[in-house]
Amino acid sequence: MRIIPAIDIIEGKCVRLSKGDYGSKKVYSEDPLEMAKKFEAHGVEYLHLVDLDGAKSSHIVNHKVLEQIASRTSLKVDFGGGLKADEDLRIAFESGARQITGGSIAVKKKDVFLGWLEEYGAERIILGADAMDEKIAVSGWQEGTGEELIPFIQRYQGEGIKYVICTDIDKDGMLEGPSVRLYQKILEKTQVEGKPGISLIASGGISRMDDLYELQALGCEGAILGKAIYEKKISMKELESYILTA
Repeated sequence: MRIIPAIDIIEGKCVRLSKGDYGSKKVYSEDPLEMAKKFEAHGVEYLHLVDLDGAKSSHIVNHKVLEQIASRTSLKVDFGGGLKADEDLRIAFESGARQITGGSIAVKKKDVFLGWLEEYGAERIILGADAMDEKIAVSGWQEGTGEELIPFIQRYQGEGIKYVICTDIDKDGMLEGPSVRLYQKILEKTQVEGKPGISLIASGGISRMDDLYELQALGCEGAILGKAIYEKKISMKELESYILTA
């Protein structure tokens, strides 16, 4: 299972929120590049970079941070937040993103998102499926949609999506453990005989190494960690050991 640390950006700084509440913002680093270099030094290969200013503004904002990290580390960056138009996507890829994550766009402008999937392929376009009470939320989690999570994922699976990042918003930043039952349900419901399943990336709530082993056993392809690292609930040495023995 891939280990994918998260760096969330507000005003160029590395922050974490709780349950997507911008009022709960806590700054962990003034320099996201230095944080990314620290991850890289401990064997991390992947990074989940979220432009929270972009998510709120509905257009890409912190692409310069992406460009710095992509050009000055070897990390494979997936980038999300504020990607609402073809121009946003062009900027993200030109700034060095290896993959992009589309959440709100996949709900509000399905044709645009499917166009991205067709043009760039399933290896580069990730579906962001963020939910509260198993219903999709968008716009930096500020807006509910009433759309059921699993049918939403299944529809895009039918369109050829491979990678899905699912965050249970109630768990995010709370350090109370991930939504194991939800992920198990998603994996079961997306198994189609004779067709490849999705690569599910778990996000939210991870607080200890045992959570990672549980998600791995479940069949998750990746796990995104944020506050557990910044609050030192999981050490960089522990992550390094996990990566080396994976």
